[in-house]
Amino acid sequence: MDLENQRRIKEAAEKHGAENLVVILGGAEAESAGLAAETVTNGDPTYAGALTATPLGLAVYHATEPEFKDYVDPDIYDEQVGMMEMVLDVDSIAEEMKSIRDQFSKYSV
Repeated sequence: MDLENQRRIKEAAEKHGAENLVVILGGAEAESAGLAAETVTNGDPTYAGALTATPLGLAVYHATEPEFKDYVDPDIYDEQVGMMEMVLDVDSIAEEMKSIRDQFSKYSV
């Protein structure tokens, strides 16, 4: 997750409260999605950004997970995410995201 997005997420959590935020990720690989998820839950593991040593515990999901998919209009989901869902290893991504949530998230939807 780039430094600017870390700053934006930190500011949103301070302004609105971490319990009121949900982060939706779209990384194409389980490892990259997991790293971004860890950043917004447990703090930046690379020690480079605004979330270094800042465990926000945010609710975090990938765009292909049912927790997100079930809240989106099916036609819009198919148009925006459907093709991506067909080519990604959604099971590996979901496992990685669940692992991060189980370890570090304080909030959920």
